Amino acid sequence: MSVRHSAARALLLAAAVLPLGGCEWFTDFKRQPSVVTWEALDSAGVRGSPQNSVPINGTAVPAFAVSYGMMPATIDSMSGIANPVPADSASIANGRKYYTINCAVCHGMTGQGDGTATRYGVFPFPLVGARPQGLSDGYIFGMIRNGRGNMPSYNRIEERDRWDVVNYVRALQGAGGATAATGPLAAPGVTGQALPGATTLGPTRPVPHSAGAMPSAAPRDTAAPRSPADTASRTAGATARQGERE
Repeated sequence: MSVRHSAARALLLAAAVLPLGGCEWFTDFKRQPSVVTWEALDSAGVRGSPQNSVPINGTAVPAFAVSYGMMPATIDSMSGIANPVPADSASIANGRKYYTINCAVCHGMTGQGDGTATRYGVFPFPLVGARPQGLSDGYIFGMIRNGRGNMPSYNRIEERDRWDVVNYVRALQGAGGATAATGPLAAPGVTGQALPGATTLGPTRPVPHSAGAMPSAAPRDTAAPRSPADTASRTAGATARQGERE
């Protein structure tokens, strides 16, 4: 074989192999979707967080401020909490989902207090009428949070969704001329939009309400910067102490 043919063959082989250098054939699973410690969940929005995780949006009423007791005074103390969620169509639609799943069994699909549970001895409590309309948004929020009397706590409904339920109840009452769709969300067995979505709780972000309560670090003395002589003196002293220990 001539030198020319050998050189041409080597060039063809190099041209065929060279592009393969940019490929990783064996990654040892180094390239995989994962969430590292304290990474924001924005990159993993399809994943739900574990139950009882720290709320990434904080909480309107932390447990250290108001207990979860089912006492009237405890719930009354939350009456002044302002509703931070606008009663738009998206909020009312989401509130309907959680209301239908959790609340309609007692309060009824239309809030008349004629849910299925009332046939078995549960005291009927309508959500429409003069008295319920006189309750503040914060009070309804607190009732869902703590429960009272025959009503257990529905704190499993996360806070944002809980405010949506409040907005849906207001729509059932016709507040502000709003209208609310009623009835089952879907046929039995249907999933998708008829089920609650992924949790918005997650341990990867600080809780805003506790940031101001954290003790701040002692301020550093920056008025008089150290001179080179001070630094040398401190270094010499540390060296002497180290020698004594040895």
